[in-house]
Amino acid sequence: MGLIYVNPEGPDHSGEPLSAAAAIRATFGNMGMNDEETVALIAGGHTLGKTHGAGPTSNVGPDPEAAPIEEQGLGWASTYGSGVGADAITSGLEVVWTQTPTQWSNYFFENLFKYEWVQTRSPAGAIQFEAVDAPEIIPDPFDPSKKRKPTMLVTDLTLRFDPEFEKISRRFLNDPQAFNEAFARAWFKLTHRDMGPKSRYIGPEVPKEDLIWQDPLPQPIYNPTEQDIIDLKFAIADSGLSVSELVSVAWASASTFRGGDKRGGANGARLALMPQRDWDVNAAAVRALPVLEKIQKESGKASLAISSCWLVWLVLRKPQAPQV
Repeated sequence: MGLIYVNPEGPDHSGEPLSAAAAIRATFGNMGMNDEETVALIAGGHTLGKTHGAGPTSNVGPDPEAAPIEEQGLGWASTYGSGVGADAITSGLEVVWTQTPTQWSNYFFENLFKYEWVQTRSPAGAIQFEAVDAPEIIPDPFDPSKKRKPTMLVTDLTLRFDPEFEKISRRFLNDPQAFNEAFARAWFKLTHRDMGPKSRYIGPEVPKEDLIWQDPLPQPIYNPTEQDIIDLKFAIADSGLSVSELVSVAWASASTFRGGDKRGGANGARLALMPQRDWDVNAAAVRALPVLEKIQKESGKASLAISSCWLVWLVLRKPQAPQV
């Protein structure tokens, strides 16, 4: 799928910061981010580095994934000058946000609020903004004798002019440590939310706290013995549930597991909770849940999630069950 981006020039290259707010929220919301995390990630990502738009986009080849096989893995092919360094063209935008683009700082927010911004275009013709009342304080990345005025993307200015984003951005402006903490947490979330539960951590440098986006589950109050598990199997097998009911519960519980981010599945017995219990496709499974809940309560030795897991086992092992 590649990277997930908002159009940095605004929706349909509109150049309107406010109109970009909805697209920003939708895109970052799809990655599980709230407004504070969104502001922290955008500002943190734009505290360092630059964009590349040294010349007309007509000089740029196709996306790296769509390039001819002999050019794949080599970045963006360009016929503009050397095609790299000062001649690089990727997004077509030519923006350097801060005075120290190779060092962490709070300059992104300082520049965002300190100056007034006028719409301009990059050498490649892309819409961006320049600080009209700022001195030339941004170092040229390739010529130490030159300086530039601060520049921003259309979507950067959204963080100043959208009312809710502005509150967060101004707080980060006045409290750099809060920004540092928010970015660290949001970046960790962005790079680990497909890892699955904290049991998959490797090494000693891992958070001790439970993070809500990892869907933490309470520790079991009882660990079933081997005999408990055998008894549970027989209780489920003798419960009177039909094969189709067993299949419906087992499938509804297990089929939500996603290998991509290790979420879903029987853990937490979410089939018994909203929203899964209200999905039309789970209607038959939910009708069978009271039987399992009764077994779970009477035994007191297994969670509903464990019961669902053993249902999967029973469906696979019962002679009259369909083979899968």
